[in-house]
Amino acid sequence: MAVPQGYGTGLSFQRPQCDLGSAVRIGSGRLRVLPASVADMRVGLTGGIGSGKSTVAAGLVKRGGLLVDADAIARQVVEPTGRAFGPLVDRFGGAVVGQDGTLDRNTLAKIVFNDKSALADLNRITHPAIRELMEEQVGGAEKTARDIVILDIPLLDLEGKARLSLVSVVVVDVPTETAISRLVAHRGFDEADAWARARAQMSREERLSLADFVVDNSRGRDDLESEIERVWSALVEIASR
Repeated sequence: MAVPQGYGTGLSFQRPQCDLGSAVRIGSGRLRVLPASVADMRVGLTGGIGSGKSTVAAGLVKRGGLLVDADAIARQVVEPTGRAFGPLVDRFGGAVVGQDGTLDRNTLAKIVFNDKSALADLNRITHPAIRELMEEQVGGAEKTARDIVILDIPLLDLEGKARLSLVSVVVVDVPTETAISRLVAHRGFDEADAWARARAQMSREERLSLADFVVDNSRGRDDLESEIERVWSALVEIASR
């Protein structure tokens, strides 16, 4: 579902990548012993639609990162029992409720991606609930693991970076045309819909202006793994200072 400025975008209308139970998780693979100060190290991870951000997040978790997933939190707050569900139905009407009683994300996506006012209302409704749950997840993560905490946020701005006390921001970058081609070829997106979603986000240049580290995902998987390892090694070095 769409997430407020500083937290995410409408990307989470896509097929869920994890459930609430995995919104905070500790990487199962190679764990590194880090100093106690790492418990307070928050790293933002962001990227545009089709950038491969989720793949990079998984790679960081594999290396020992602890993930807080903004998309998973955004999905929770719009479940029928979530605090944002009722206000969304009040604002957008019964058409956004599916036959099973849950939010019809596809219908809502079509509304907000073509109406800036509607998108602003969606953000206004969901913003407080997402912020509260994200802080709970981050706080819980920092209390249970001395790890680098990765905040996976589809859209991140300077305000969000400051609000969440991020030490560094990692941007997964790919040319927009390449991202659109991948969405159409590998995820079944309609090309017009993919472009509409991309244009609803901040520009590639704006994202890159926030970056402390850039992961180039314009090439193959082996190159991406090298990029992830490079960034992870740099984060570990920062955390160890």
